[in-house]
Amino acid sequence: MDESTGELGGSEAGAQPTWRFSTDVARAWEAAFFEAQTPRTRKVATRSAIVMIPGVSWLGKLTNLMRWGLGGTEGPGTQFMSWIHQIDFVRAVEFLIGRGDMEGAVNVCSPNPLPNREFLRLLRSAFGVHIAPPLPEWTLRLGSILMRTEAELVLKSRRVVPGRLLAAGFEFAYPDWPTAIRDLASRGRASTQNERQYRAQQEAHRES
Repeated sequence: MDESTGELGGSEAGAQPTWRFSTDVARAWEAAFFEAQTPRTRKVATRSAIVMIPGVSWLGKLTNLMRWGLGGTEGPGTQFMSWIHQIDFVRAVEFLIGRGDMEGAVNVCSPNPLPNREFLRLLRSAFGVHIAPPLPEWTLRLGSILMRTEAELVLKSRRVVPGRLLAAGFEFAYPDWPTAIRDLASRGRASTQNERQYRAQQEAHRES
């Protein structure tokens, strides 16, 4: 799904009525954004995939659940995951700021989305997790209610590609998930180690 031929979703086969909420919000937001009269301002609507950031983030929450054995295939596992490494997200935004000839909707995501099953398998491998039973849809729907969110976030297929960025010559530092998750896992471990050292130093300071 690129910017010119992709479907915005909400009415595809298997879509739940509640899934339309996020699509309706996005459509309304973009409509208001482009209808606003700003003759001296270039407007770019970034359609961003989930930004992968180690630590306190969506990826951080997922890896914490994974350590408790909850990182197995979610639902059918065939639904596609669109994502982007935090460094590429920042670089893409800087790229768009510098390209005065680009405006309109732009997909900000990796050029290589992959199925949920493969996404999670590589994630578990990067963190050395070997046991993770699959999670059927009913458990995800129940969990989403308890977490006050929507199961759409993991069950809806998103196979998005950054057509306009690639056509404009943008080069991704982390174009594929295996490369990206190795780097993110390394950064996450380094961040955790630094945090532990900081806490140890603070504890030693209080005791002295």
